[in-house]
Amino acid sequence: MDYPGSTFTAAVGINDAGAIVGSYRDANGEHGFFLSEGTYATLDYPGSLGTAATGINNAGTIVGYYVDTVGVHGFTLSEGAYASVDYPGSYFTSPFDINDAGTIVGYVGTLEGSNSAFILSGGTYTLLDYPGSTLTAAYGINDAGAIVGFYSDAPNVEHGFLATPATVPLPPAVWLLGSGLAGLVGIRKRRKGAS
Repeated sequence: MDYPGSTFTAAVGINDAGAIVGSYRDANGEHGFFLSEGTYATLDYPGSLGTAATGINNAGTIVGYYVDTVGVHGFTLSEGAYASVDYPGSYFTSPFDINDAGTIVGYVGTLEGSNSAFILSGGTYTLLDYPGSTLTAAYGINDAGAIVGFYSDAPNVEHGFLATPATVPLPPAVWLLGSGLAGLVGIRKRRKGAS
């Protein structure tokens, strides 16, 4: 599958109806796309220098990221309206997936020096850091709340992980993380818009 006239196409998200999102490159730069029933639509965040769509849920809400002169920002696209998604105090925010509850996961770089996975649910950001990692990124979330992604350790070796909501009554910020061995993930919470 190649976006017409593109030099590069990557399909990275699909919903149950078969609608696909991704990105493509042409002579004018990088653009997001939406493909449904054989018809492509270009997705360009207004005023951006480049856009990539990375996830779509069954309601048709799309997430992704865009680049402007300031940095990398996340976005949602729902019913034709774009909204920016920026973790407070970050220099980049990259959403990668969204489930049917509207929970978004991705990767954020903070001005404090953290490179963390994030969950955005109900207006609250939660950062996930695999213990001992130098970087943690979340790439997918299902409707049960299970999250997949990867982390890098000190010698920059990358490992996959699966984080699932705790099945026992614990604070909502406690998740179990498995990558062959189970451990607890470091958690930090922040309300959307807080500094």
